[in-house]
Amino acid sequence: QVQLVESGGGLVQVGTSLTLSCAFSGGTFRTYSVGWFRQAPGKEREFVAALKRYGGATFYEDSVKGRFTISRDNAKNMVYLQMNGLKTEDTAVYFCAAGQGLINSSMRNGAAYDFWGQGTQVTVSS
Repeated sequence: QVQLVESGGGLVQVGTSLTLSCAFSGGTFRTYSVGWFRQAPGKEREFVAALKRYGGATFYEDSVKGRFTISRDNAKNMVYLQMNGLKTEDTAVYFCAAGQGLINSSMRNGAAYDFWGQGTQVTVSS
């Protein structure tokens, strides 16, 4: 069974950087597309970024474009989310997700992903 474990969250100041990591196990990592989602208090979960298997096409939510970068290391079974220029509105629990067979139009849809991590809290303070 696939398992995802996020790490790297914390309390940071506005304008600083943070890198989230997600460790994948229990499957053949390179066959999975991966994504990051977040959920702020009182709000619905929203898409942040995704990276497609086989070719590495990336997808970003508009508010994080140019600030966040998703990447993966297939040799280490790891997914990363580099977050620069953090804003208070980036405060949320961040979740890593993985799925097979996702097409471009479904990469931003959380329901298309098969497996989820437990989340890591990111708090951006002013």
